[in-house]
Amino acid sequence: MDSRISRRAALALSALALAAAGTLGGAAASAQTLPKTLRIIVAYPAGGVSDTVARALADRLAAQMNIPVVIDNKAGASGSIGMDAVAKAAPDGATLGFSAISPLVLNPHLGKSPFDPLKDIQPIASVMYSPVLLMATSASTSKDFAGLLAEAKAKPGAIRWATSGQASLGHIMLEQLHAGARIEVTHVPYKGGGQQMNDAISGQFEVLSTNAGGALSQYIKAGKLRPLAVGAPARLESLPEVPTLAELGYPAANLSSLFGVFAPAGLPQALAARYNAEINKALATPELRAKLVATDNVPTGGAAADFAKSIAAEYESNGRAIKAAGIKAD
Repeated sequence: MDSRISRRAALALSALALAAAGTLGGAAASAQTLPKTLRIIVAYPAGGVSDTVARALADRLAAQMNIPVVIDNKAGASGSIGMDAVAKAAPDGATLGFSAISPLVLNPHLGKSPFDPLKDIQPIASVMYSPVLLMATSASTSKDFAGLLAEAKAKPGAIRWATSGQASLGHIMLEQLHAGARIEVTHVPYKGGGQQMNDAISGQFEVLSTNAGGALSQYIKAGKLRPLAVGAPARLESLPEVPTLAELGYPAANLSSLFGVFAPAGLPQALAARYNAEINKALATPELRAKLVATDNVPTGGAAADFAKSIAAEYESNGRAIKAAGIKAD
């Protein structure tokens, strides 16, 4: 992506942040009528952690707003199919989306976004960040992160590192460590996380990077996987002995997946503010927070403007990483 497009993106995303700030402009929030039914498009398959969180959030919102809230799973293309459906929905408040921000900050740099993330999507509220764990399998002799680096330097290319796909967040983490630690590993991209996890348990490769989740915790407790480091703003409560990649001296690789709620661009300001307030209220409940923490996901929340700024920052940093590493789409 050339510098002109990058500058355009920065300006557009800055404008988005300012618009989001105006969205939360106070008293107007009470002036907008809620829809009779709210549909939340989840950009991932039913049954996964993100779907479970979205359904728990939907239940809380339904109780708070006294309207039906239904989940519509539209999975595929690393979240782009679901977010494209959000982008093309009417901005009348009847449709929202739940997704990681990757369809907005990764996919566009690879030329595989069916919508314009700078114009067609409006951030409403962040919901959680999902840490990215770097783990050793039974095929690896590395006991910790330092051991992994030592082995990778001693045997360039011998260590196989599995991710959930080409240009996934785990792949970006790998490339940042390639550059920062000056190591060579062999990337093994999968089409999603299911087969990747099955092969990890059977030792088909040495290390993998994947998002935290309930099933993953069970494999760690059973000793089938060894966590070496985590991409997260802070250490996880469930794994306090596992350092973040920032602590280990690799802040550029210290990546986590930020998830949130989005709307089609043009949603009335008052309704956007109402939804932001309701989502923050839901995230403050002990029940929803407990469900997130149980799967090693960390509740976030906050203003729409702050969410938009986080998206803008990741858009720019991911663009630089993808260009520097020469990452191409599948």
